[in-house]
Amino acid sequence: MDDPTVWAGIWLAVAVLFGIGEILAPGSFFLVPFAIGAVGASLISFFGVPVIGGWIIFIILSLATFFALRPLARKLDLDLPNPTGIGANRLVGHIATVNTAIPSKGAGMVMIGPEEWKAEGRDGMGIPSGSDVRVLKVRGTRVVVEPANTTGLGAIS
Repeated sequence: MDDPTVWAGIWLAVAVLFGIGEILAPGSFFLVPFAIGAVGASLISFFGVPVIGGWIIFIILSLATFFALRPLARKLDLDLPNPTGIGANRLVGHIATVNTAIPSKGAGMVMIGPEEWKAEGRDGMGIPSGSDVRVLKVRGTRVVVEPANTTGLGAIS
């Protein structure tokens, strides 16, 4: 198993597997560095470099690519509204504007970015139209909100 040509094929198969894994796995560039390292190891193995040389190139290229892509991956993760939120829960923590007043013990409408949602006040509080509110949680098809600031609050019936 010390034949560099055999290892060239093995490294190429490993690179393809890492590439497919990157496409299928959610995240930002986690498996790409290993695919690039495996491609580099495959290339030098085609030129007859011993197996240990392939491993060294794999490790060096993988680490270098990993650290080179980390800033880009972090930036892409920061651009998400809430990286840990999935589905409607991505709205938790966002600021919304009340379109239709939220009555005490009732529901109104809020705009969260380009989306309009039914909303109810935390603990049944009323919130006037035009107020900025913070989304606390998603309950079914409604969001539960509280005022983003404490000015201009009053119960609306």
